[in-house]
Amino acid sequence: MYFLLSHLAIDDMSYASGNVLKMLENLMSQNRAISFIPCLMQTYLYLAFAHAECLILVVMSYDRFVAICHPLHYSVIMSWRVCTVLGVTFCMFSFLLALVHVILILRLPFCGPHEINHFFCEILSVLKLACADTWLNEVVFFVACVFILVGPLSLVLVSYMHILVAILRIQSGDGHRKAFSTCSSHLCVIGLFIGSAIITYMAPKSHHPEEQ
Repeated sequence: MYFLLSHLAIDDMSYASGNVLKMLENLMSQNRAISFIPCLMQTYLYLAFAHAECLILVVMSYDRFVAICHPLHYSVIMSWRVCTVLGVTFCMFSFLLALVHVILILRLPFCGPHEINHFFCEILSVLKLACADTWLNEVVFFVACVFILVGPLSLVLVSYMHILVAILRIQSGDGHRKAFSTCSSHLCVIGLFIGSAIITYMAPKSHHPEEQ
């Protein structure tokens, strides 16, 4: 569990650093310009770390499922080797998927105006600057959202349904409290991160604040 928490912490720091540092620079210097390549790098890192966080949260839900439902086999199922392989695989997949989005952006012409309606180079705001049809980009992005957001959320819900059944079978009240305290923080993170991402990227366009 601590192995996954350390990876989640590193991912969160990297995820925030790619956007917040440039935002602070803009606020201090009042120079809000950013060139095309750094903007694409910001978009790439933002997507890569966001994808990685979703996948790490899924593995953490499985980790809790094994810890509560199969405690005697936990050290075998969630060994250091298994966690390392999962971490490396998810990181590689996240960065490759983000690269697909950036490559699709590179094929688009940008003829102005070059003003992003966001505090960083968020992908949907970047696509609005293109003076060509972005249908392919939007379809690929929506499919990626289904796979990265809805898919992990479904797996998390299935894991916690099994966890809830296992908790209800525990006889002692102290066991109930320990089990619920172990899972509550994880559920809060999932609700805030994946829930807000689904509302932001999968809701109808008319519901987006910047469209209003």
